[in-house]
Parts: sequence; C-alpha cells; structure tokens
Amino acid sequence: MNDRNADILEHIIRYCKEIMDARERFGNTLEELQSDIHFRNSVAMCILQIGELAGHFSDDFKAQYNKVPWQKIKGMRNITAHHYGKIDTNILFTTISERIPELHIYCENLLQQYTESEQETKSGET
Repeated sequence: MNDRNADILEHIIRYCKEIMDARERFGNTLEELQSDIHFRNSVAMCILQIGELAGHFSDDFKAQYNKVPWQKIKGMRNITAHHYGKIDTNILFTTISERIPELHIYCENLLQQYTESEQETKSGET
C-alpha cells in the first residue's frame, strides 16, 4: 500500500465516523431516517464522499484488498449524486447501520497494518 491509498483510507474512516455520529445525533431507526431530511442529507453526503474516494484507490490496492466491493461503493455514490430524490431509504438505512460499520472496521484494520508495516520498515532502516 502506498501513502496515497493510506490517505484515502483515513478520509473514508473519517466519513464513516461522521455517519456513526449522525446516527447518534439524529437516531438509529428507519423511521427517523425517513422523517428527517437533515439526517438523510447528512449521511447521503458522507456516502457520496466515501464512494468518490473509493474510486481513487489504485487498481493494485483494489485487487489486493478485495473483501470490500469497491465498485458497488462507487455505484452507491453515483446513485446518491445523480438520483438523490429516488434513494430507497431502506437501502440507505441498511447501508448506514450495517455496511458502514463493517467498512469502518475493515479500513481501520488496513490502515493499522499499513502504519505498522511502515514503522517496521523505518526501524529496520536505522
């Protein structure tokens, strides 16, 4: 993994945290998501950003770390960006309540592995 991919991971992690913070602030139910436009807008913007970032990983990175459907994440970004008024709130709720926490953990683990690997490399150079 290179620094560019690590930087992208850091940004994705931040947006995942923002979604989790929004769930704490606005609520954790489908009904709250459906009734609160500010809640929907908040999480939809983060999903849009995550999808945009996922498209910037190197091809090698996406091939090596393929436990996440990077193309589907980018596809969700496209739906959010181009068909916002038609987003299925059931899918959006499943995404923010199940998929985002999984993505958050996965990306944090990858970033930690990268950081540890970089530290080992630097300590081996001295």
